[in-house]
Amino acid sequence: MTLSPLALTVIGLLLAAWTMAAAWAVLSARQRERRAEASQRHAKRLARMVDESPALPLLVRVDGKIEAPQRLANWLGLDAVPRFLTELDGGRIDGGGGGLTGEQLAQLTEAVRRTQKTAAPFRMVVTPRGSKRSLALRGHLADPAVSPGGAALVWVFDFSDSESELVQLRAEAASARADFAALVGLIEAAPMPMWFRGGDGSLRLVNDAYVRAVGGKDARAVVADGTELIESVDGLTARQIALQAAAKRLPIERIVAATIDGARRALRVSDLPLGDEGVAGYAVDIEDMEEQGRAFRAFREAQRAMLDQLSAGVAQFDAKRQLTFANQPFQRIFALKPAVMIDPPQFERFLDQARDAGRVPEARDFPAWRRARAGWFLASAAQEEAWALGDGTHLRIVAQPLPDGGLMLIAEDRTEQLRLSAVRDTLLRTRTATFDSLFESIAVFAPDGRMQLWNRRFAADWGLEDTFLDTHPRIESLLERIARRLLKPVKAKSVGDAVRGATLDRRQTTGRAVLADGRTLEFAGVPLPDGNGLLTVLDITDSQKAEEALRERNAALEEADAMKTRFLANMSYEFRTPLTSIGGFAELLEAGLGGELSEQGREYVAAILTSVERLGEQIESVLDLSQSEAGMLPLAREEVDLFPLLTKLVEDRAARLKDGGLTLDLRGAKGVGRIMGDRRRLARALGHVLDNAISATPPGGRILVELAARKGKARVVISDNGPGMDGPTLARALEGLKLSADGKAVERRQGLGLPLARQLIEAHGGMLELMSQPGQGTAAIIDLP
Repeated sequence: MTLSPLALTVIGLLLAAWTMAAAWAVLSARQRERRAEASQRHAKRLARMVDESPALPLLVRVDGKIEAPQRLANWLGLDAVPRFLTELDGGRIDGGGGGLTGEQLAQLTEAVRRTQKTAAPFRMVVTPRGSKRSLALRGHLADPAVSPGGAALVWVFDFSDSESELVQLRAEAASARADFAALVGLIEAAPMPMWFRGGDGSLRLVNDAYVRAVGGKDARAVVADGTELIESVDGLTARQIALQAAAKRLPIERIVAATIDGARRALRVSDLPLGDEGVAGYAVDIEDMEEQGRAFRAFREAQRAMLDQLSAGVAQFDAKRQLTFANQPFQRIFALKPAVMIDPPQFERFLDQARDAGRVPEARDFPAWRRARAGWFLASAAQEEAWALGDGTHLRIVAQPLPDGGLMLIAEDRTEQLRLSAVRDTLLRTRTATFDSLFESIAVFAPDGRMQLWNRRFAADWGLEDTFLDTHPRIESLLERIARRLLKPVKAKSVGDAVRGATLDRRQTTGRAVLADGRTLEFAGVPLPDGNGLLTVLDITDSQKAEEALRERNAALEEADAMKTRFLANMSYEFRTPLTSIGGFAELLEAGLGGELSEQGREYVAAILTSVERLGEQIESVLDLSQSEAGMLPLAREEVDLFPLLTKLVEDRAARLKDGGLTLDLRGAKGVGRIMGDRRRLARALGHVLDNAISATPPGGRILVELAARKGKARVVISDNGPGMDGPTLARALEGLKLSADGKAVERRQGLGLPLARQLIEAHGGMLELMSQPGQGTAAIIDLP
């Protein structure tokens, strides 16, 4: 079939069009292929970028299916990405240890469901099971272009390193907060005031102690008011001092006084610059330390003043071995100059100076000796030595190490003590020899009853063995030995009582003991000043016999005295009765009862009466003298006026005065001299003294009788201007004695006037005193109470 040109043209056009369409299709396919390859490369690049990205996507669809890269499975510790969200719990898949924990998965599921419903984003942090990896999850509603239908897109970030740093930072921050809180609490609880100042020096923070110290209401009010604790010193305030510390960037410490609770206290204030932040400060109350320092200084001064008063030398060396103190005795003992404390020497140099002065003992190797003494500083206990110096001085040296590393050196001069010790030893030996030479037995007992000392006489008197006494027996053992030698063994208890009384009761006790051999021992316990007791024993056998003889003789004397008393009583009767009879008959004869008498007879009768009167007076005198010497003179007690008594005595002797050519002056007042006594015997005593004055005064002489009051007593003075007497003659006159005619013997005076007068005056409690000088006369002074 033949085609027309039109058909051919159409067919050609169709073929050309098909060819062109095929060419276009080929070109388009190639272009699409190239775009697909480019998209694929871009997708791979994006996928690779996603894989390398620190954040991995997790797409969760509404039905719970998930899409995620394998890398997320690796992060979660899973072998592959599960299909559903609930399968992220690795335990449900293979029972392994990967995946999320049930609590984390439940929290993630709830957050995804809430985001799918409300489009609310969420954030959470999870840690896979068995891993230290920290994953941050940030979820939001997925774009419809990514996944239509309300899927949730969760981006997972691996921030393990950041989390470690964050955890560390959080821990450090928590620790810093805790430390800061503790520091703030410590500052608040600190007993010392503390504060902080800003860069301008103003207060920004104070603690409670600061508030209490300034008496503020609270810390905020104190900071607001800018109340300063420290007062201005030398025109500088506490703020200015703090600014100086901040400018110098150096801490400033000073001691100032401040008023706290109404009392002035010493404070050690420190300002510490803290860079550009400000200045911190605190104040330490050192008032107690200052007080202790003052007390210590006062104690040290008092101690050194006391040490200066000691007789022992005391020196102190510090830890550097330098002399810090030496009292006066120490300087004197070691011949130190007074200026030694201006430049105090070291210990070794001190020993050198002492050696030069000859105040240390001689040593063959002095350097070694000195080093050994320097070791005293390191000793753990006190060291003591005796130094014998070349001049005979003996020193006792005590080196006491001190806790601060120093040394106290004590030097005591014991030269005198050693001399006294030698003297004491000599005295002890002398005492022992003296004890052994005594006729008296001596033993010394201690308070516990043990015998300490005894002499040989003690062992001989009690018949004790020396071997027994050498054991220093106790009093109980001694009494057992003594009891065997006593006539009555029970008497040994009295010896023990004497020892116990002397040692324990501190009282003196005496007693006697009769031995079986007839001897008598007298003992006495005497307390000694040292607390011991002395037992003295004396053999009084001979004196006992002499005492018995004296008792017998005394009994004989008493019998003789009784006989004398009876004799005096009988003599008084026997003498007076005949004399009275003679006087009575003579008076009868004189009265003419026997007839008229001749003139010569009357003279005889008158002579008889005169003799009777004189004999009566002599008998009275003898009786009074005898009774006075025997102590049996009876005295009447009546009021006696002495002046009338003296007047009568003078008047009775007027004839004698006239016959002797004597002049008598009587002086006195009637109101003087009223005493209580025996009128008759006082008249006899004064009459005898007056008669003695009349007898001793030559013709033409003068006698003075004076009565006066002296110191509440009556004084009678009878004086004459006779020849007087010397001392021996005056003494014999008072005793009624005189020298014999040949001047070689002493015999009884013919008269008993002065001895009787003295006895009568002394019987009245008075006193008779004779005063006489040869050629000056004699004066008798009579004092009567």
